[in-house]
Amino acid sequence: MLGPGDEVLYVGKSVRVRSRLLSYFRAEPGEKAARLIRDTHAIAWDYVPNEFSALVREMRLIKRWRPRYNVEHKRRRSFAFIRITPEAAPRILSVSRAPAEGGIHFGPFPRPRFLTLTLRDLAHTLGLRDCHGRVPIRFGDQLEFFQERSVPRCLRADTGSCLGPCCGGCASGDYAHSVETARRFLEGTNREPLQILEARMREAARVLEFEYAAMLRDRLRRLEALQRELVAFRGRVESLSFVYRVPAFKGTDRLYLIRKGLVRGEIPSPRGREGRERAARKVEEVFAETPPDPAALTPEGASEILLVARWFRLRDRELSRVSPPEEWFRAVACPGTAR
Repeated sequence: MLGPGDEVLYVGKSVRVRSRLLSYFRAEPGEKAARLIRDTHAIAWDYVPNEFSALVREMRLIKRWRPRYNVEHKRRRSFAFIRITPEAAPRILSVSRAPAEGGIHFGPFPRPRFLTLTLRDLAHTLGLRDCHGRVPIRFGDQLEFFQERSVPRCLRADTGSCLGPCCGGCASGDYAHSVETARRFLEGTNREPLQILEARMREAARVLEFEYAAMLRDRLRRLEALQRELVAFRGRVESLSFVYRVPAFKGTDRLYLIRKGLVRGEIPSPRGREGRERAARKVEEVFAETPPDPAALTPEGASEILLVARWFRLRDRELSRVSPPEEWFRAVACPGTAR
C-alpha cells in the first residue's frame, strides 16, 4: 500500500488478496486498518507462487523499506555473535556483529543479554581475561631483558578468578589450553567447564558455604543451557543446506537453493534437457561457492536464517521436499553435469 510520493506504507501477503483488501475497507473508524486505508493513495501487488516465497519476500521488503504501518519484521532485532579474539591472550566476547579482522565466530544468536552474562560465567570458570584489548600481556614464561615488577591489573587477577596473563600469572601454554577448552565447549565437544563448576559447588557445600554454592549452581545451569542452545542452533543452521522443491499454486513448481539458512537462489522446477542443464548450472554455482562467513552476515541475513529455521521447525512435512545437492544431481540433473 502506497502513500503520497509512492511512500511504502504497508507490505503484506495473502492467499486471497480480494478478501484481505475488503477487510481493510470494512474496518471501523479509528482502527489501524481504517487509518491505513485513509492514508493509502495506491495499491500494488505481485504474484508469488507459494507461501514460503511470499514469507521470505515480505520480510525482505519490510527490512528494506521499513513501512510505517508494519510491525512484524520491522523492529531491528538484536543478534549476538560469540567471538574468540585473535590476540596474544584471547578473550571470549559477545559482539553485535562479527568483525572482519579475524578470530573465531559462532552465531548469530537471538538472546544477546543472556549470551553476555553466560560468557562472563565461562571466562570466570576458566580464568580467561575480560579486560580491555589494549592491556599489555606478559606471560610467566616470557623472557625479558629488563626485569620489572608485575602486579595484577584488575581485581579478578588479584583474587585468582583470572589466570593473570597481564602480570605473569600463567604461562602462555596454560592460557592457550583454557582458550581451547572454551572453544571446544562452545562447539559442544567438551564439558570441562561444567565439571569444574560441579566440583567447586560440591566443595562449597562441604564447607557450608551455601550462598557461594548456590551462585555456582546458577552459573552451572546457565552454562548448560548455553551449550544446549549453541549445539541445537548450530545443528539446525548447518542442516539448512539443500534444494527445496515447492509446489506452486499456479504454473510451475519452484526450486529454492538454501545454503546455511539463506535463500541463495530461486529457479523454476526444470523441464526437458535444456531446463535441467540450466538448473544444474545454477545449483552447482550456489553450492560450489564458499559459504558466507559470519563476519559478512548482516542483521537482515540473520533474520532470514531464523525465519527459514522456524519455517522448517514448524512444518516437519516440508522436509520431505528437500534434497542435498548431490542427491538432487543424481535424481534430476543431466548425466553430463553430475559431479
